[in-house]
Amino acid sequence: FLETTAYFCMKPKMGEKEVSPHSFFSIWHEFSSDFKDFWKKENKLILQERVKEAEEVCRQKKGKSLYNIRPKHDSGIVSKNSTNT
Repeated sequence: FLETTAYFCMKPKMGEKEVSPHSFFSIWHEFSSDFKDFWKKENKLILQERVKEAEEVCRQKKGKSLYNIRPKHDSGIVSKNSTNT
């Protein structure tokens, strides 16, 4: 515990010899809860951006035709019969 508090440069409060676990973990709890809230918000924004991108890709694919329709050529039996009459 003492190594951890030294790593994070925590200093004891006035009148105390060492950093108490209560003071260290109260600060750590505030930090971790704030970090968790920001993490959730950021993930929500990223998810919304990905959904918008996926919708845009769908719109672009729907706009493009997957097959081409060619005009019908008069080369069958019906066309020969209609020209002969």
